[in-house]
Amino acid sequence: MLYSVFMLALRSVQRNMLRSFLTILGIVIGVSAVITMVTLGNGATSAIQAQISGLGTNLLLVMPGQRGPGGGGGGGGVPHFIEADATAIQSQIGGVAAVSPQGRASVTVVANGRNWVTTVTGSTNAWFTTGNWKLAAGRIFTNDEQLGGAAVCVIGETVRREIYGGTVGVTGLGELLRVKQFSCSVIGILASKGQSGMGDQDDTVVVPLHTLQRRVTGSRKVDILSVSMEEGADSAPLKASLTQLLRERRKLAAGDDDNFNIFDTQQLAETLSSTMGVLTNLLGAVAAVSLLVGGIGIMNIMLVSVTERTREIGLRLAVGALESEVLLQFLIEAVVLSALGGIIGVLIATAASYGMSLYMAVPYSFDVSINVLALVFSAGIGVLFGYFPARRAARMDPIEALRHE
Repeated sequence: MLYSVFMLALRSVQRNMLRSFLTILGIVIGVSAVITMVTLGNGATSAIQAQISGLGTNLLLVMPGQRGPGGGGGGGGVPHFIEADATAIQSQIGGVAAVSPQGRASVTVVANGRNWVTTVTGSTNAWFTTGNWKLAAGRIFTNDEQLGGAAVCVIGETVRREIYGGTVGVTGLGELLRVKQFSCSVIGILASKGQSGMGDQDDTVVVPLHTLQRRVTGSRKVDILSVSMEEGADSAPLKASLTQLLRERRKLAAGDDDNFNIFDTQQLAETLSSTMGVLTNLLGAVAAVSLLVGGIGIMNIMLVSVTERTREIGLRLAVGALESEVLLQFLIEAVVLSALGGIIGVLIATAASYGMSLYMAVPYSFDVSINVLALVFSAGIGVLFGYFPARRAARMDPIEALRHE
C-alpha cells in the first residue's frame, strides 16, 4: 500500500512540474543558504586556525607595553627588552623549548636593479624554531655569524620574487642584497607561508640580531620575545613564571603594573574559533528562516491542490479508500516536494560553497552532518506543513466531495 500511495503522490507532482518547482523554491533557497553559510564559516575558522598556527606552535609572544600583537611596541617611556632577557628565560624557566629575541625595522632593500620596501627582522636561529619556519633553499646562520653580526641574510618568498623573480636563472641564493647602508649575502630562502591576519608573512628579510643592532637600528633594544613551549607544557604556570621573572628583571615593585604583555597564540586561536563558530551558527539560523517560509509555501499549494482534487478525493473515499490512505497520500506528496527541494538545495550549495571557497581563499570541506541535517529538516518541513492539508483531505465527506464543482 505504501508503494502505491508513494507512486500516486509522485505522479501528482509530475502532473504540475512548474507549480511543483515554484512550491519547492523556498526549500531550495533555504537548504542551499544554510549549507553554504555553515560550510564557508567552517572554512574561515580553519583558515584562521592555520594562520595562527603559522606563527608557531605553543607560542607565547612577549611585548613591551599594553598593545596587541598587531600594534607594535609599547608607548613612550616603556623599556624594551634586551637579548639577556631571552637568555634568562631559556635558562631559568622550565618547559621552554626555545626563545627568540626579535628586533624589527622597515627598510628598503636593493639588488638586481630593483628596490623593495620590506621588514628586516634581527634574531637568532631560535626564530626559525619559534616561528615554525622552514627553508626552501640554503641554510640558517652559523654561531660565528650570529655572535659576530655577519652580513648574511635569509629572505622571504615575496622579497625573492620582487627582487630576483623576473631574472632568468637567478634564484637569489648566493646573491648580494643591499639592506639600508650595508650589503648582505643571501644564504637562505624561506618556504612560503602566505598571508595572515597581520599581513604578508613572506615579506621579510632575516639577519642575525647583532647585525640588525649594529648596522640598522644602532640600538640593543629587542621588540618582541617569542617563547616556544615544550610539547604538552601547561601554559598557565609557565606564563606565571615568565611574568615573575620579567618583573624582577625590569625591577617592578609589588604595586606596579606590568609594563609588558604576554599573548598566548593557542588561546587566541581558541577565542577566534569560538567567535567564528557563534557567527556561523547565527548565519545558519538566519538562513534557516527561509526554510520556514518554504514550508508555508508548501502548505499553501497543498491546500490549493486539495481544493482542486476534491472530486478525486471524494471518489476514492466513496469506493472504499480509508482516511489514513488519503492522509498518507497527501502527506507523502508534501514530503516528496520538500525532500526534492532539499536534494536540489544540497547540490546548489555544494557548487556554490566550493566556488566561494576558492574566491575567498578559504579551505573547502564537505560536512556530511550539515548536509544530512538539512535534508532531514527539509523532509520534516514537509511533514509539519503538509499535515494540515492532508488531514483536511482525509476528513472530507465523500458525498459533499462528489458534489463539488
